[in-house]
Amino acid sequence: MDQTFPKPIPFRKLLGPSFIILALGLGSGEVVLWPYLVSNYGLGIFWAAILGISCQYFINMEIARYALIRGESVFVGLNKVFPWSPYWFIITTFIGFGLPGIIAASAQVLAVVLGVDNFTWIAAGLLIVIGLLLSASKTVYDMMEKFTQVIIVIGVSFIFILAIFLSSRTDWLLLAQGLIGQGEGFSFFPVGVSLAVFLAAFAYSGAGGNLNLTQSIYIKEKGYGMGKYAQKIAGFFTNLRKKEQVKLAGESFEINQENIQNFNAWWKHISLEHLLVFWLIGSLTMGLLMILSYTTAFGLRGNTQGIHFVINEGFMISQQAFSFAGWLFLLAVSVMLFQTQLGVLDSTSRIMAENFAIKKLGRNEAGTINLSKVYFSFLWLQIAFGVVLFIVGVHEPRLWRKIVLVAIFLIFLGFSSVVVIDTLF
Repeated sequence: MDQTFPKPIPFRKLLGPSFIILALGLGSGEVVLWPYLVSNYGLGIFWAAILGISCQYFINMEIARYALIRGESVFVGLNKVFPWSPYWFIITTFIGFGLPGIIAASAQVLAVVLGVDNFTWIAAGLLIVIGLLLSASKTVYDMMEKFTQVIIVIGVSFIFILAIFLSSRTDWLLLAQGLIGQGEGFSFFPVGVSLAVFLAAFAYSGAGGNLNLTQSIYIKEKGYGMGKYAQKIAGFFTNLRKKEQVKLAGESFEINQENIQNFNAWWKHISLEHLLVFWLIGSLTMGLLMILSYTTAFGLRGNTQGIHFVINEGFMISQQAFSFAGWLFLLAVSVMLFQTQLGVLDSTSRIMAENFAIKKLGRNEAGTINLSKVYFSFLWLQIAFGVVLFIVGVHEPRLWRKIVLVAIFLIFLGFSSVVVIDTLF
């Protein structure tokens, strides 16, 4: 039976999913990859960062459109076309994002703040803290939304103050020139830049990879549009043994003037919300972090060694401003990376739980299952996997991540080709 397409809620109540998707990119593109490239090659690559997040804006909005209309995740839709896709998403998500590189970077920076040489146990402890935060919440989504909003508002405000205080007029001019691809001695692409790192930064100007698709789950959880009729994942301790009737497939609605008007109002609101929160704040954050990296760490020795360029930034900020400002910067970076790992673990657990449930429930995509228990099983499996890797001394296997990135690119290229062929022919 057709449902009524819900009336839109006030714009101020729409804020939420875009903060979470933005936060997923803070620990990869915004905080690490683009500032890393700037510290080594300058601000002439700013154009690529803006182009990357602009591409992701349109990708995210089409993902949101599907969930808004259908009230289901894109994984449900993909399963109807590609029945093998749930297995693909479970495997690639676990391998591609279960590796604890982000929390390793967070722990490494935090270890500098604390004056500790070995960050391995700090990283393992932070993973467990993430698991407890997600498990203890009454509703996982509500906790994620509030936590990310606070971290982003405080973190971006602090970075803004530092960038304004430390940068010069020349630095901002170079950033503006970088918007049109004009660097110091190059146009668009610096000589010697690693193509793999450059493309990774471009791909992760925002969430990236499988994580973009989680936008449809968050739209559903927030109750946008037809997502009003969907279910939410409860906290682990509040829904440990309870099996419930789950319907992953969305609801339909009658095509009439009222429902179309409601959809158009929703679409206008969420397009503006995502533009302001994801694109504008994301672009601003990348620009501020890039100019701060250039002002403090450009050309310094050791910048090519992983997260070390961030540590260089902290030391230089202490010298150029106040001694405690550098340590606050490093603490802020560590917290932002921690928050990104929190978001990644939540998103990946949702992806795997959703796809597991799709195959478990069968063709009707409805039945009795404890979806929350499945979610937390994947969450703690990833945490255990990460802790074991830290214990044996593996925390940043770059080769495997590159292989997974290539595989994800190929699979999405395949999906896109099928859609284009189906549309044209």
